[in-house]
Amino acid sequence: MNYQGILFDLDGTLTASGEGITKSVQYALEKMGKPELGEDLKKLEVFVGPPLLEQFMVYAGFCEEEAKEAVRYYRERYNVTGIFENKPYPGIEELLGALKKQGLILAVASSKPAPMVKIVLEHFHLDTYFDVIRGSDISRPKMTKAEVILQVLGEMGYGDKKDQVIMVGDRHYDVLGAKETGLSCIGVTYGYGTREELLEAGAIQTADSAWELEKILLHRPAGDQKNPEE
Repeated sequence: MNYQGILFDLDGTLTASGEGITKSVQYALEKMGKPELGEDLKKLEVFVGPPLLEQFMVYAGFCEEEAKEAVRYYRERYNVTGIFENKPYPGIEELLGALKKQGLILAVASSKPAPMVKIVLEHFHLDTYFDVIRGSDISRPKMTKAEVILQVLGEMGYGDKKDQVIMVGDRHYDVLGAKETGLSCIGVTYGYGTREELLEAGAIQTADSAWELEKILLHRPAGDQKNPEE
């Protein structure tokens, strides 16, 4: 299938945002009197991708009100410092440039609050590659990935042409959100999810790097482009 539009997740797909997110979660857990839950930053990578409110409830056993307080503490650090503890993955800008040259419509669909999504993309000069940029509505802490994706499809004008659009993400949340809205999803394993997680959720294919993802999306032969890091 030759897709006309491609939706990208942000954290773990376009940028390596784990440091800023996990350190901000650690800060929030300390503020909530649960410092022992934040000692291992690697374990806190489960917060990269899903809605924060939901993940604080699952990970720390907080009730909804406690989770809302934890999210406020998280943003206290993240909005000032954590958001910039971040960097694009190798090859991402080249990938986006190649896709735009082919005339594809590119969009971002992220569970991160919309203002933060735009700040990150503008900071790394990636915003100009995208026709639509959407994050979650900060006034709707329970907003799902599927709801964000539906908003993006509507803005793209592809709400009734879903067979021409594909999602790209690094966690099962991305795959399941895509499936819920009628899209297929390619999983990337260089982010914060595993190949097993992505395939089990229903990803149609996986890519280990931005260069491999480019080959898949542009239907290039496996040996057509060499990974500069090899």
